[in-house]
Amino acid sequence: MKHELQNIISGKSQVRHGDAIQAIARYLRRGKSSSSEAKESKQIKTEEAKNIRQFCDQNNFWNTEIDITAFVSSGAEQKVYLHNEFQVFKLNDSICYLS
Repeated sequence: MKHELQNIISGKSQVRHGDAIQAIARYLRRGKSSSSEAKESKQIKTEEAKNIRQFCDQNNFWNTEIDITAFVSSGAEQKVYLHNEFQVFKLNDSICYLS
């Protein structure tokens, strides 16, 4: 699974929203400083979360269709919500990743 996500982010694999994922990854890479290697992962994730929120604000990228009362299940780092008869929304909080 980790390699599949890396392939999507790097552009080697395509998925339905792969272009959006790649756009956000490029946005994060542009804002990354050379000193970020020495920072703690918690600090890096906090900065990345802030940058992702900023990107979503600037590009009207927020999904407002998620009904939190339609919660289905959760796993190690995701929560799943029913969208309709054939679709779900899966929200990932990335706790298992350094960045």
